[in-house]
Amino acid sequence: MNTKLLLLGALSILGTSAAQSTTPISISLWVHSSRDNNVEGNTFKTIVKKFNATNKDIQIDLIGLPQGGYNEQVDAAALGNTLPCILDFDGPNLYNYVYTNKLLPIDQYISAADKADFLPSIIRQGTYNKKLYSLGQFESGLALWGNRKILRQAGINIPNSLKTAWTGSKFIAILEYLQKRGRKYPLDMKFNYGKGEWFTYGFAPIMQSFGGDLINRQTYSSAVGTLDGALAIKGMTYFQKMVQKYVNIKAKTDSDFVNGKAAISYTGSWAYVDYKKALKNDLVLIPMPRFGQKAVTASGSWNFGISSNCPTPDAAGKVLNYLVNSQSVLTMSDLSGTVPSRKSSIAKSKNYQPNGELGLYIQQLATGVSLERPVTPAYPVISKAFADAVEAISEGSPVQRILTKAAKLIDEDLNKNNGYKPR
Repeated sequence: MNTKLLLLGALSILGTSAAQSTTPISISLWVHSSRDNNVEGNTFKTIVKKFNATNKDIQIDLIGLPQGGYNEQVDAAALGNTLPCILDFDGPNLYNYVYTNKLLPIDQYISAADKADFLPSIIRQGTYNKKLYSLGQFESGLALWGNRKILRQAGINIPNSLKTAWTGSKFIAILEYLQKRGRKYPLDMKFNYGKGEWFTYGFAPIMQSFGGDLINRQTYSSAVGTLDGALAIKGMTYFQKMVQKYVNIKAKTDSDFVNGKAAISYTGSWAYVDYKKALKNDLVLIPMPRFGQKAVTASGSWNFGISSNCPTPDAAGKVLNYLVNSQSVLTMSDLSGTVPSRKSSIAKSKNYQPNGELGLYIQQLATGVSLERPVTPAYPVISKAFADAVEAISEGSPVQRILTKAAKLIDEDLNKNNGYKPR
């Protein structure tokens, strides 16, 4: 055999191997538009750039998609087997994604020590049928933001603990007083966000504080009798009276609170950076009111999972680990105000210390005030039905009729899909 040919063949193989070894694995990552050109989005882009700069064997291909219609784009990509390696999605959509085989379990990619470092609510959100499918950089929660100057000038006592939170009747009395003092719409409830998940995430807790709920959580087999039950009707009647009199439900911008038109804003931690910049020391965080029987706030947020289409799940697992490591979580929280998803990050966060400006959100998570959205593949249908109901109720439609319609729509979906029983 020709020795020269053997040598050339060996060199050719070595050259091919060397070329292959220097070609990085590309991990496509879809994110929704709120990770675009705002504080959260720019922070996330910085985290991705840092990963790409320090990992030459794996590179993240970051692709931003409009948040409106995001789920529809995911569904279309799943049908065409063109999902990216890593999906960014709102927490409760996980269960439908798993049910329709869009995601892979990630248990093997997350160490026991790392898993234990995440807030229990994050692990619950990411778990379905006893397998972990997602993790996120942040938790969330609702509370009231107040303009301290306006409230003090009105002689309103501002609660500073969960025990002293306003009751539902007290809250209405405060809004009435502020309105009489010249503020036509004293409460901002972010109707400018538009109908969608905000209507469910943001406003279901008011109904739930009266004892109602979106679905029977004992069986997850029906919404009839729960969503349109007496307690849910009572809660949404309170909601209707409040928004119709004290809230600008036609708001198109996010400026009513920062401009002083509204004295109180009902929203989450994500508003902190902009609110702090505008109001400075006049910004005060106020506990979620006990609208009905108790205070309730939503929890959960956008998170990451590995799609079933990913050809390189091990590499995707490394990327996911980086995106949710303690430093990435802390960086996101420090710059955007989001609630850190990891205990070690909370411990290092100035804002989320017990006496920090945002520590109230951790207290609400730790004391059972926070309630996860329903753990069922029916959640997309539940959310849409309730959001449609909120829109109609806000505009004055009869509460009971609208809730009954929503409950029946949810049950129709449950029956059509055999209750989403495990396949």
